[in-house]
Amino acid sequence: MAPSLGFSAKPDVQDALAHWRRWMESEKAVSRHTLSAYTADMGEFLRFLTEFRGGSPPSLNDLGDLKAADFRAWMSRLAMDGLVGASRARKLASVRNLFRWLDRSGRLHNPAVATLATPKVKRPAPRPLTEIDADRLLEEAERDREEPWIGKRDRALFTLLYGCGLRISEALGLARKDAPLGDTLRVTGKGRKDRMIPVLPAVTDAVRAYIESCPFTLTPDGPLFVGTRGGRLNAGIAQHQMQKLRALMGMPDSATPHALRHSFATHLLADGGDLRAIQDLLGHASLSTTQRYTDVENEQLMNVYRNAHPRARKG
Repeated sequence: MAPSLGFSAKPDVQDALAHWRRWMESEKAVSRHTLSAYTADMGEFLRFLTEFRGGSPPSLNDLGDLKAADFRAWMSRLAMDGLVGASRARKLASVRNLFRWLDRSGRLHNPAVATLATPKVKRPAPRPLTEIDADRLLEEAERDREEPWIGKRDRALFTLLYGCGLRISEALGLARKDAPLGDTLRVTGKGRKDRMIPVLPAVTDAVRAYIESCPFTLTPDGPLFVGTRGGRLNAGIAQHQMQKLRALMGMPDSATPHALRHSFATHLLADGGDLRAIQDLLGHASLSTTQRYTDVENEQLMNVYRNAHPRARKG
């Protein structure tokens, strides 16, 4: 049995999957969440093949003999089960990842999977805050009358997301010794890739104010942002704090911690920031991911035109 997959598998497939998982952990440095998702996707694919073959689990030789029609049958099943394009695309990416690794490791060669078209995915456009709303939110975040230090913590955290474009996981992963109190901040992002980000005075001031007010001793190797018991601040708590803020301020549900990162990118672009530079600051592996912000900027420009231009108001 292969416990991680939850069904029986031929010994050679089970062994290959174990080596593939170790490769992703050690060589690709994927997160536990990504590893779990890839493993689950492969489990579903192999389970489908087992059913497709009348209950007989496939061996590595069987995987090597699969035709494009076999892969398409699996994709059709996913569509029939109601999975949207984004979910089908992710599962196909998992299968392609395994088959590329099997090829490179010399276990099998199957070119059929490379011929499949990736399901079309319509990625939602980022929904940033306006500059005015972002400023108001940062000010309101500090107004915790019961626990003033928590208000300073939240303001420091949200200012860091907006002022440096960090992911919430990146900000909460910072150690005290890495606190952005200088001109630059080194961040370890996805795939354990480091990037250097300039730090604005507003970020430094907010973080320093939080550190000075924190009732807990922040050791150099301990977390920078802590909760009410002194342990590392949980992302769910940060999300909850933002939820309370947006309810108080009448903001939409799209006003999340991640929206502050979107706002960082969109406002930089609006002020003439270079797209490649913004890509580096955000830690995007692909420029196409960063280019989504140009769509947001163009849409905002059109809204300004429609609302302000006299000819546009006349219809």
